[in-house]
Amino acid sequence: MTEHSYIKLGLAVLKIESEAISALTERLDKTFHRACDMILGCKGRIVVTGMGKSGHISNKIAATLASTGTPAFFMHPGEASHGDLGMITADDLVIALSNSGETSEITLLLPLLKRLGIPLIALTGNSQSTIAHAADINLDVSVSKEACPLGLAPTSSTTASLAMGDALAIAVLEARGFTEEDFALSHPGGNLGRRLLLRVSDIMHTGDAIPLVPIDTSLNQTLLEMTSKGLGMAGVIDPASGQLAGIYTDGDLRRTFEKMPDIKTARVKEFMTANCITIEADRIASEALKIMHDHKINGLMVVDENNMVQGALNMHDLLRAGVV
Repeated sequence: MTEHSYIKLGLAVLKIESEAISALTERLDKTFHRACDMILGCKGRIVVTGMGKSGHISNKIAATLASTGTPAFFMHPGEASHGDLGMITADDLVIALSNSGETSEITLLLPLLKRLGIPLIALTGNSQSTIAHAADINLDVSVSKEACPLGLAPTSSTTASLAMGDALAIAVLEARGFTEEDFALSHPGGNLGRRLLLRVSDIMHTGDAIPLVPIDTSLNQTLLEMTSKGLGMAGVIDPASGQLAGIYTDGDLRRTFEKMPDIKTARVKEFMTANCITIEADRIASEALKIMHDHKINGLMVVDENNMVQGALNMHDLLRAGVV
């Protein structure tokens, strides 16, 4: 096999499988609409089942449904007839995948599902099959040929089933009004979860860890406070009101030394940035990142509605939290 031969075969597989998915677009009709409505109206869980390679696809479809607002799980059809059928309740709905439509492990379950009154949506490659006829709704996922040159290994057929499962999940997602924050709630460990669920209050420095100085503090003492707290800034407080009067940062320090003051006698109020940019503790951490990026700053003081300091954070805090 030459390099060209491998590439040629790979391209052929991708072409065949893309054509299989394209063919599905002609079959999205009122039957698909009914299937979506049935899933949306399910008061229980969606139980997805399939044998062999269809089982792997079923598992993925169940995972996609679950992560997009539709409670779902995979049930192995072989284990179902040996006790796992007890996982299904009267409020559930079953989605069964079978390219032939005659998978024995699934056909064995059909009378039991009927007796329990469990609705069945089938994804089959044969609309005249036993499973297709038994289903309340059958979605045609047939393919003209497998990408396997022997015509044996499930390739195009599993790709078509997976695409149809994704189409169902995303259509129902839209119908539910599922949002990014809803998605994040089921993905708290992922980047999106951190970006949408983590609040400023979760990562800000509080209490004695906040770098703060009164407004009449000398530059010398201000620099000591900045160094000890290690955030590259210090909030400047008006002792009379207790409110934030400004901020003194590493950038302010560089600009200060252009004027060469006596740091022991000069006061921070002469060089601080008044009316500084702040953020509230209940804001999403990714908003803090955007503020810092937009204003080209590396830190923020966290205040309440009365401009009283609650905390402080800098870019390193966002990096450690995985927000960046």
